[in-house]
Amino acid sequence: MSEQFAIRTEGLTKHYGKVRALEDLDLEIARGEVFGFLGPNGAGKTTTIRTMMDEIRATAGTASILGMDTHSKSVEIRKHIGYLPGDLAMYPNLTGHDTITYFANLRGGVDRAHVNELADRFDADLSKKVGDLSSGNRQKVGLIQAFMNKPEVIIMDEPSTGLDPLVQRELQKLMRETVDGGCTIFLSSHTLSEVQRVADRVGIIRHGRLVALETVQGLRAKAMRQVEIELDAPADVAVFEAVDGVRDVRAQNNHVLMTFGGDMGALLKAVEGRYTVVDISTQSADLEEIFLTYYQDEEVSS
Repeated sequence: MSEQFAIRTEGLTKHYGKVRALEDLDLEIARGEVFGFLGPNGAGKTTTIRTMMDEIRATAGTASILGMDTHSKSVEIRKHIGYLPGDLAMYPNLTGHDTITYFANLRGGVDRAHVNELADRFDADLSKKVGDLSSGNRQKVGLIQAFMNKPEVIIMDEPSTGLDPLVQRELQKLMRETVDGGCTIFLSSHTLSEVQRVADRVGIIRHGRLVALETVQGLRAKAMRQVEIELDAPADVAVFEAVDGVRDVRAQNNHVLMTFGGDMGALLKAVEGRYTVVDISTQSADLEEIFLTYYQDEEVSS
């Protein structure tokens, strides 16, 4: 298949009556990249995936995967992809082994050695019934079935849900290894830190509209954080306002609070010689705050 793009949508739209769940989505995702699809809960991420996969019928527009139309070639496409929906349904009375075997048979069989390797990497106990597993351990079974057929494209909706940090790190490592082998990954998440670690490029959706396409480096540059500094003397707001990347400075006696998206070294250099820093703390802005800071104008203008 010589199609340049692993996934492509043109004007993809989904309305539920008067509710515009997805509006005029244009995406081109290259082969061999991790594409992070970001947005707060309720932004339209799952609707996008389900419409793109033709699980629900688009109101308008088209989607293709590996050059194949997702409506007319939906069966053929599923031979080439791995898929982890946000609400993967599994039979509770089947063990993890039985569940994997069931999905493997639907695909015409898979390499059992590869399945065992994935189970080891995720520390997954496949001997228990799915209904007896915690949400995180059920998620491991879902991840194994998404990766086990060594697909050309993997589409995952909130794959880290319920996973402990060690397994999350193993998943991130596996994603990068898989893409280095030529696969393309579409990763939907509301967790900025997860996407920053693995994605090459990101799309940001808000209220059903794509409001930005960024490289990860560009997104990091816009990921403002809250900085609170305690000084040995009352703070002069002007000292901090003069530093590139500083916004919304508020000072109260020896404490100063600001929103900051620049070089921490430059901030500390501005303080040096004027104050002694008694304490400093930073907190990353959550994704919604980043949207409000950077993409409000785009949303209004659309």
